[in-house]
Amino acid sequence: MNKAELVAEVQKLLGNETSKAAAERAVEATFEAIQAGIKKDKSVQVIGFGTFAVVNRAARKGVNPKTGKPIQIKASKNVKFKAGSALKEVASKTK
Repeated sequence: MNKAELVAEVQKLLGNETSKAAAERAVEATFEAIQAGIKKDKSVQVIGFGTFAVVNRAARKGVNPKTGKPIQIKASKNVKFKAGSALKEVASKTK
């Protein structure tokens, strides 16, 4: 599912009185709220759905795929998602 399909599904779940534009604003607002929560608290936990959290990646050695030469990859921060129990249950029931 891509973003357009997600917006269409949100519109369908909200009912016929909701416009596509309103559904898109709702999806965008959700994304912005998650980003703000990560920036402020370094994690966003939605019970039953999952947790978005900032994780630190240590510096490490890698290989330049073009030249094959070893390179040093610097430390960085990334966002990790850990699925909640309800989401795991839905995933286990997929075909």
